[in-house]
Amino acid sequence: MPEAPKPMQTWASAVAPEEHRKVLDYVEDVTVNADEVQRRVLSEILTQNAPAEYLHRHGLSGHATADPDAFKRLIPVITYEDLQPDVLRIAHGDTSPILSGRPISEFLTSSGTSGGERKLMPTIHDELDRRSLFYSLMTPVMSQFVPGLDKGKAMYLYFVKSESRTPGGLVARPVLTSYYKSRHFLERPFDPYNILTSPNEAILCPDSYQSMYAQLLCGLVQRADVVRVGAVFASGFLRAIKFLEKHWPRLCCDIRTGMLDTEITDRAVREAVERVLRPDPGLAGEIETECSKASWQGIIRRIWPNTKYIDIIVTGAMAQYIPTLEFYGGGLPLACTMYGSSECYFGINLNPMCKPSEVAYTLIPTMAYFEFLPVHHINHGAKDYDQRDLVDLVDVKLGQEYELVVTTYSGLYRYRVGDVLRVAGFKDKAPQFNFVRRKNVALSIDSDKTDEVELHAAVRNAVNHLEPFGASLVEYTSYADTSSIPGHYVLFWELKAGGTAVPPSVFEDCCLAAEESLNSVYRQGRACDKSIGPLEIRVVEEGTFDKLMDYALSQGASINQYKAPRCVRSGPAVELLDGRVQSRFFSPKCPKWVAGHKQWIIDNGGV
Repeated sequence: MPEAPKPMQTWASAVAPEEHRKVLDYVEDVTVNADEVQRRVLSEILTQNAPAEYLHRHGLSGHATADPDAFKRLIPVITYEDLQPDVLRIAHGDTSPILSGRPISEFLTSSGTSGGERKLMPTIHDELDRRSLFYSLMTPVMSQFVPGLDKGKAMYLYFVKSESRTPGGLVARPVLTSYYKSRHFLERPFDPYNILTSPNEAILCPDSYQSMYAQLLCGLVQRADVVRVGAVFASGFLRAIKFLEKHWPRLCCDIRTGMLDTEITDRAVREAVERVLRPDPGLAGEIETECSKASWQGIIRRIWPNTKYIDIIVTGAMAQYIPTLEFYGGGLPLACTMYGSSECYFGINLNPMCKPSEVAYTLIPTMAYFEFLPVHHINHGAKDYDQRDLVDLVDVKLGQEYELVVTTYSGLYRYRVGDVLRVAGFKDKAPQFNFVRRKNVALSIDSDKTDEVELHAAVRNAVNHLEPFGASLVEYTSYADTSSIPGHYVLFWELKAGGTAVPPSVFEDCCLAAEESLNSVYRQGRACDKSIGPLEIRVVEEGTFDKLMDYALSQGASINQYKAPRCVRSGPAVELLDGRVQSRFFSPKCPKWVAGHKQWIIDNGGV
């Protein structure tokens, strides 16, 4: 039997501020009554979307529209590929109620991909209200664990990403960009618990350099007021630390003189920063003293001494950054507060000051209708399960692993999100989940997700460059190297030499060919966002993969079932491979990346 979770801190909702008490009571109500809330949510979704062609197509219409039993009997469990034809119709301008009874307001671009391109998730205006409600839950919960958040400011580094339009004229952009540009964020009422050091103008600046520079400068100027720091993902926060490490002399010069660097040319950003920037030689000197020290261990605590924690997502692929965050944080807790995606926002961590390894998310029953597919019913993605295998939110079992399936107000029905979760405990009737993994993801540095099929195709295309020299690939594996910022993909290759030596330039061409074979999310991270470093090929000695097999067998693997892993994690396997590296090569330039809807439509079979 799995170990029961440790008891959570009791909420002091009776002594919390009035607005916080209402939020905590709301969380208590929806978790105590999770089964009733879920039935109501499904009924609301089906009633609101009764005109949807998708529901009619599967036989759910008339009196059966809001019947949960008919819904479970008739509506199939799907993936994005099943939904893609309907998405294409909407993208091309079909405004009929295909998926939703309400107009589709925009597409949210997922970090997941289909056929190498970003998935497009349709959404409606009402979802912004739901997201705002979701965000409003986190500070009242955190305040139960960390007092005094209303006595200072949050240095949260937020950024917008590029957006495009589909042929039908709908905006397509990441979910966070959509939220930061919404009135819900820009016109948010004053809240002493949620004062940001970053002005809206800096957050909305599309130039990532100017946005990062301005936000860090404002955070430094207001260092004495900062009581928490963070970003959405660990990778983004560490890019900010690396930026500070490179540009602190320039930032200190601005603080000393009270004059903003001339490279910041965005007028709105300049005006916003100049409202807080004043000559302060003393502050500049204090920051210089810390930044000029040989070691940057604990730099966050040293520069922002009143900081209580780092608010950051460190579950899933982001867990690989925990040691680096702990190095720079100097013992500051890593608070992982929320779990969501482009499809839907799911849950919050009701014990946000726990260790990263203990993070468990309580799914909020009002966000969507949640179902769960037991992992033991899934065989390598094949449809070898019956729809009756799905389990409702309140019926999951402690210690069991499930794939998350959602039905949303925007028009996703029994959609497989692709996340595998483990039940860690319960908050009243609502389960709490550990994030286990993203299905089929081999490599991830930032928001990119590369699966084994994509990886194999990229390696195959890269190896073609070796053929004129008679060299061939014996075996390969991969590794997401996050020891430097930004992290980068590493391919370990064992080669059989031909008659002619392969020049270094050819291996560089191999690197570039591999990158250009990867999906658009990866290419954007490399070429536009600079969140991923150049791909590296490490050529290892002959017999290295035999040694890797020997190691796996020594750890209990079966020789009859052993296959070379297509991805390895930090630890003995990487140490073994690195100890036998003969040469290293990097991609000489960024891969090609084409922005805009035309490329997306071409790649997805459109006009």
